Amino acid sequence: MPAGVVDAAAKGVRLERHAVLLRRAAGAKQLVSASSHLLFRATVLATLALVVLFAVHYPSLLSHSFSLSAAPASGSGSSSSSPRSRHSHRSLLGSGASSSHGRGAAWEREMRRSATPRRDGALSVLVTGAAGFVGAHCSLALQARGDGVLGLDNFNAYYDPALKRARQRLLASRGVVVLDADINDAALLERLLSAVPFTHVLHLAAQAGVRHAMRAPQAYVASNVAGLVSVFEAAARHADPQPAVVWASSSSVYGLNTEAPFSEDHRTDRPASLYAATKKAGEAIAHAYNHIYGLSITGLRFFTVYGPWGRPDMAYFSFARSIVAGEPVTLFRTSDGADARRDFTYIDDVVRGCLGALDTAGRSTGSKSGKKRGPAPLRVYNLGNTSPVPVTRMVAILEKLLGKKAHKRVVTMPTNGDVPFTHANVSHAARDFGYRPATSLEAGLRHFVDWFVRYYKVDVRGGGNVLASETAKRKSMPMSAAS
Repeated sequence: MPAGVVDAAAKGVRLERHAVLLRRAAGAKQLVSASSHLLFRATVLATLALVVLFAVHYPSLLSHSFSLSAAPASGSGSSSSSPRSRHSHRSLLGSGASSSHGRGAAWEREMRRSATPRRDGALSVLVTGAAGFVGAHCSLALQARGDGVLGLDNFNAYYDPALKRARQRLLASRGVVVLDADINDAALLERLLSAVPFTHVLHLAAQAGVRHAMRAPQAYVASNVAGLVSVFEAAARHADPQPAVVWASSSSVYGLNTEAPFSEDHRTDRPASLYAATKKAGEAIAHAYNHIYGLSITGLRFFTVYGPWGRPDMAYFSFARSIVAGEPVTLFRTSDGADARRDFTYIDDVVRGCLGALDTAGRSTGSKSGKKRGPAPLRVYNLGNTSPVPVTRMVAILEKLLGKKAHKRVVTMPTNGDVPFTHANVSHAARDFGYRPATSLEAGLRHFVDWFVRYYKVDVRGGGNVLASETAKRKSMPMSAAS
């Protein structure tokens, strides 16, 4: 057979084999493709099933993850080790799905009514932590001068929620709505800031307390860091126009600073507690949102705020309860024998500072699109009394006002984040919005005791035994007066 014919035959055989291989490969490819589609569909179905399962069980999962105990003694919040005070701290993940349930057009109308100013040129303010000590007082002051106010608070059990509910009822009697909601509920914040043209946000919600941070650190990250980001996100990206934000930092950011009086120009990069570190982190976060989104942001560093409707975990409040109940109070001294000193600041002075900061905040320069027209104000101020007082002096004033001697126990200050003294320089706040504290510790504590004996129905002349049983239940712990 000619060579050409042989080559052609051989070539034909090879082509036939190649075709067979191609058909087999194509079949295998179809099989793999079909298998891939089936696997993809199965994965999608499994994912959906997990999402549904998580959605159904989410509340219980969240409560297990973020429950924390509240103990009655800490620097600036409240805490208690008793199981009855354990609560779910709604945080980090939020609860957007549940937040909209039952909140329709009538709900939005009620929110707008509360937030609508009653005079020309007045502010419309969203107040977070409105059932808290400073939040309730600021909300009342804003409402009294004709501003629109809408509050929110999660009513957690860090200290007795009954006191927060009483503040809520007081606000309701003045026409101010306080929603039972959490700042980490991003969907709710977005809806509020989209539905209501707030001019300002007064962000006072936070997890307070220097000592409690050693036992529940995640709660501080959830509230003071993640919660702050949640508020800034909603204000920057879901409000049109953007509101100006005034928020509560803390004098604790000065940490190990030894220069006095504390000035906004001093170092704040050496926090002495996790609580202080979260507030310092908040100031850095504020810088980022101001720079990127053009939010007008003002941080206020409070110095040991006290007064009527105050927080039971603070030293002055706890000492008053212990004195009337005949229980000992614990006073701290430094390692060199000096008394702890605090720049006690009366609530009315702090409220005036907060309103001054709101009135002079300046406009935000960003928009929902992410573009900003130029730089926006970024400010930080001390709000203190400028006159540090030994805590022993505060106890002596309470003894006189309550007509009963305290059983004192003096110990060396523990290394738990407390600092030996605080002392505010308020010259910047005085310059920019006329902040001038005017209330002495004697006058402020007199106002507090007047409220205290009325609210708790204390018979001062009879020794104050009305509070004895309640105080015993709290298993009182030593307290500092840190802000």
